[in-house]
Amino acid sequence: MFEMWCLHIPVEDRTPFERLVEYVERTVKSDRSRAPDRPVYLVGESVGACIALAVAARNRDIDLVLILINPGTSFHKSRLHSLSAFLDLVPDPFHLSTPQFLNFLTGNFMKMSSTFDGAGQALSEITTGLLPSLMFLADILPKESIVWKMKMLRTASSFVNSRLHAVKAQSLVLASGNDELLPSHEEAERLQGTLEKCRIRHFRDNGHKILLEDEFDLATTIKGAGYYRRSRQTDFVSDYLPLTAGELEKAIDRDRVLNFATDPVMLSTLPDGKIVRGLAGLPREGPVVLVGYHMLMGFELGPLVTGVLRNTGIHIRGLAHPFMFSESSEQLMPDSSHFDLHRIMGAVPVTPVNFYKLLSEKNFVLLYPGGAREALHRKGEEYKLFWPEQSEFVRMASRFGATIIPFGVVGEDDLCDVLLDYNDLLKLPFYDILDKKLNEDGLKLRTDSTGEIKNQDMHPVVVTPKVPGRFYFIFGKPIETRGREKELRAKEKAQHLYLHVKSEVESCIDYLKEKREEDPYRSILPRLLYQAAHGPGAEIPTFEP
Repeated sequence: MFEMWCLHIPVEDRTPFERLVEYVERTVKSDRSRAPDRPVYLVGESVGACIALAVAARNRDIDLVLILINPGTSFHKSRLHSLSAFLDLVPDPFHLSTPQFLNFLTGNFMKMSSTFDGAGQALSEITTGLLPSLMFLADILPKESIVWKMKMLRTASSFVNSRLHAVKAQSLVLASGNDELLPSHEEAERLQGTLEKCRIRHFRDNGHKILLEDEFDLATTIKGAGYYRRSRQTDFVSDYLPLTAGELEKAIDRDRVLNFATDPVMLSTLPDGKIVRGLAGLPREGPVVLVGYHMLMGFELGPLVTGVLRNTGIHIRGLAHPFMFSESSEQLMPDSSHFDLHRIMGAVPVTPVNFYKLLSEKNFVLLYPGGAREALHRKGEEYKLFWPEQSEFVRMASRFGATIIPFGVVGEDDLCDVLLDYNDLLKLPFYDILDKKLNEDGLKLRTDSTGEIKNQDMHPVVVTPKVPGRFYFIFGKPIETRGREKELRAKEKAQHLYLHVKSEVESCIDYLKEKREEDPYRSILPRLLYQAAHGPGAEIPTFEP
């Protein structure tokens, strides 16, 4: 993923801040000369973040990506600033008895990787032990080093804060919510409002030395924020990196409660038309376009993508609304990382170019023609398709000989009821302010379409929960386009196939709505009783296909 270079500053080193900036700057320019079209990533924590910002301010013509971790630009507002004034008055070795100074140098060993468990225990014993132990540690972490670090941080903060206006680089600020040294949460918000191209990610339970903590993964964070790229422009298709085992587990964990509550049933259709439980009917080689109904608030996405991946090894790449990739939309969400997992799982903005690229690489592509209008439908509109009148994907699919799989999913009406839809929200006082931020200032699709599909307004949905029922998926009979490219160039032929796919999706939904009435385990209560009798890992029966 990266070629790693690390700046090491020895304990005895007293190089001034500006000299360190110049040293990093020379290294950056050297790397740029070797690969001028490739971005250079500068990852810095605390003082290191200040160095990265200073280099960016002095080199606006270089393509830099800054990863700023608990940046020291907030030093003048921190506890360290207050404590540093008294440091000269503290005799050796008692400067190490101050937790803030010790954490500044070493981090929180209680949250570090198990690799450091022994060291963490030893350090804890030393810092809480007797004077001889403190004397031993003082030889490794002398008071002069801490004093120098404090002065360095003060200088770095002042230097960079006066030059933030000159930083044009793409920046990602990672802020720990449990940072005992710096007000990193507030500083991240300030930097986002100051820097031109800046996004933030908050880590509520992490401390100042987040890079040393076991549960933190920097690569996953960069990927989730959409900050990994190999050239000057982000290409969500070619820049995508496959899931790691940890990332897949995180995705499964996110939907664990939903999967437990709804126990999804997956059916597929064999080429001869026979419906079977499981995914034997899905092709194993792409390109494939999965076309179907978008459930309320996209409830089906997690169980669908992770379920198919776990059972078949097929990684589905979704075409998603650009709202999920917009910096302005992140600021409207309760958590700025709300959509990160979708990007990690391979979602890309829905554009013809991205669709083309995915098919050319023989991917399995997930497409919802109804888009946001289906996922944010009004009361009484569950299982109603809101597709464009004209075919959109058929000719592109046929160009690559892709197999089209229509699919249906039901179960949202067994999970919740819509309490307030878009029509209700528009009647609320002051909602027009949020509506403007979500839509007029945001990204809209299908503005040139006619009918209901044109109403792609983004908005929250207020629901009332029910005693959970069950989700049911069915993948219809595969529709081959290989060898039909010339035939499907004709608009009339493409439109006919498009309407056939839409009809198949509607048939899938109708089939599931009818057959679920035969499922004795449709409600969660009989499913719990079944698992109590047969074990939590037992597959719960359903209707006969």
